Amino acid sequence: MSATLDLAKDLIARRSITTEDAGCLDLVAARLAPLGFVCERMDSTGPTGLVRNLWARLGTAKPLIVFAGHTDVVPPGPVEKWSSDPFVPTERDGFLYGRGAADMKTSVAAAVVAVERLLASTPNINGSIGFLLTSDEEGDATDGTVKVVEALKARGEHLDGCIVGEPTSVDRQGDTIKNGRRGSLSGKLVVKGVQGHVAYPEKVKNPIHRAAPALAELAAAHWDIGNEFFPPTSFQISNIHAGTGATNVVPGTLEVLFNFRFSTASTAEGLQARVHQILDRHSLEYDLHWTLGGRPFLSQPGRLVSALVEAIQIESDVTAELSTSGGTSDGRFIADICPEVVEFGPVNATIHKIDERVARADIEPLARIYEAAFRKLLT
Repeated sequence: MSATLDLAKDLIARRSITTEDAGCLDLVAARLAPLGFVCERMDSTGPTGLVRNLWARLGTAKPLIVFAGHTDVVPPGPVEKWSSDPFVPTERDGFLYGRGAADMKTSVAAAVVAVERLLASTPNINGSIGFLLTSDEEGDATDGTVKVVEALKARGEHLDGCIVGEPTSVDRQGDTIKNGRRGSLSGKLVVKGVQGHVAYPEKVKNPIHRAAPALAELAAAHWDIGNEFFPPTSFQISNIHAGTGATNVVPGTLEVLFNFRFSTASTAEGLQARVHQILDRHSLEYDLHWTLGGRPFLSQPGRLVSALVEAIQIESDVTAELSTSGGTSDGRFIADICPEVVEFGPVNATIHKIDERVARADIEPLARIYEAAFRKLLT
């Protein structure tokens, strides 16, 4: 029997759809407390209700190496399309099936078991170990990791290295480590016109016509050229809406939703300024509301990356590559108090999909990789 598999199953069986926790954090705390961890609940109440957060720390010495992750999962979708109940962990055809199997309850289980084994063989580590877990990563992420980071920062607690257990592997477990992520900046643009009958164009101001040249310029603009770790910043329009539904009415407003995925080669403030310059140059009357989903972060390869790369090579005979691709993660918050933040976990081919699964043969190696990385950093 596999200790990591058993704990992963126990976590998957808990229906912890964002922002519910379903007892996952209590289960983890119950495993960590006997090891000497001081377990603090840093729950927070926000617009979506109560968000449950756990900060657990063993020791007070430096360096402080942390595993971070989330116990919440996305909704399973139509249950009847699953081959088995998404909240009944099922082994089949060499895989463990269940919502959260890849994203990211297996990672959480592997990290807990890794630390248990490390401390059983090396009780006197040179430093401290922490766990930062939340039930609000898959949702708005407004009252989860970000709140714990704010609390730690307020009391002067800083991390030296952090492994986030996101499912980063692409084709084979261990092939990809994320050492950064792009930022996300969204805009809601409302271009104002004058509504009226299409037969009297002299009496209307069509916001669609007026906005079109500006939107074309925004879509064609080159925002930056990226850098060694990031591709060029991307601007994408995701939604356009105008009109009353009638063919003979010029609308009074045009609403445009857009998003930047931007690298460390740009800033949110700089992108905002350029957008306003383009809109103003086209003499548009408009309102524009910005939402900064997260700033980009980048961890230059250091001790943490080296430890993970070496652990993966030894345990899986895979040479990991560094990447900053994909969407945002809670690493963007942790980077505020930690100089080295990397993400590593299982193959991500089935995350958020029907029949989410992780290869059974990858489960114990994942725990061994985490253990080897912790051992290299703390012994």
